[in-house]
Amino acid sequence: MKMLASLVLIALVFFKTTLREQSTGKIASAKITFEFVSKEVKGTIEGFESQSKIDWQNLENSYFKGAVQSKTLDTNNGLRNWSLRGGKYFNVDDYPKITFESTEVQKENDKLLVTGTLNIKGIEKEITITFKRNGQQLVGTTSLYSIDYGIKIKKKREDNLVKVKMVFEIDS
Repeated sequence: MKMLASLVLIALVFFKTTLREQSTGKIASAKITFEFVSKEVKGTIEGFESQSKIDWQNLENSYFKGAVQSKTLDTNNGLRNWSLRGGKYFNVDDYPKITFESTEVQKENDKLLVTGTLNIKGIEKEITITFKRNGQQLVGTTSLYSIDYGIKIKKKREDNLVKVKMVFEIDS
């Protein structure tokens, strides 16, 4: 009888541990695209790193922390890429990474609202990314103004709108 009770206890601990592991996820990879709206320029950025953790059972305990390499910015135009990576815009030599770290994660209906600090060129601003879960993916969108980060393409702030989309593959 003691042996049976021990086996049941071991099975319960294993089952509970397995469930706990399945209730959290990590970002395995990402595809990040952007559109500079007023110029109708679309592009990608790569070199993604993440130290994020997603707690599916209690989303408020989740956190998102990651970076991309600014030198990977690509608009499918070599001359434009070279210019954007230079000192006047992204200055990739002095600022090799663009980083984000969440300060709050909230669930709102079927959406996940992740608020945090985006750092581009040493300038930190708070943004909110709206995510929707699609199977083993999180699809996020946000908008920002490049001029707020010292990247002035157009004179008026509203003409510097950039829409960003992130597709994260999640490992459970």
